[in-house]
Amino acid sequence: MPAKTKEAEYLEQFSTEGALAHLSGSIGVDLSAIDLDKPLDTIDTQSMPGMVKGLIESNPDQTQTFRDLIRTRNAGQFLTGAPEQIADRLQEWQDAGVDGFNLIYSVTPGTFVDFIDAVVPILQQRGLMQTEYAPGPLRQKIFGEARLPGRHPAAGWRRG
Repeated sequence: MPAKTKEAEYLEQFSTEGALAHLSGSIGVDLSAIDLDKPLDTIDTQSMPGMVKGLIESNPDQTQTFRDLIRTRNAGQFLTGAPEQIADRLQEWQDAGVDGFNLIYSVTPGTFVDFIDAVVPILQQRGLMQTEYAPGPLRQKIFGEARLPGRHPAAGWRRG
């Protein structure tokens, strides 16, 4: 299915309530009390958690509603196109100084499959994405040692 057709299908099926439920679960804040149809400049952000307050206050158009904001942030920022076009855009971001990106799915596993099968090989060919993992556990890759240092409280729970 062509990318633009998939995008149109995703947008048609987009649920603001579903996006809010997902966001609420991700940040641990119940967003159901926010009136979706109030303009952003009328929402009292003083008692809101920082991330939600920042999301509302950072939107340039404060006449938009919270519903508009959620839709724009969740369904209006797709990179859509041929795999080469997506790779080109990601390369532009890297050239501008972006050192990583988060892949957010619209459908699962489809979004991941499309990206992994089509875009990843192009990024790897361009040297923009690794082709294999370094050996060892993540702790070793980050901290240089495969085990917790002896001074760490959890080190006392080691077996052998």
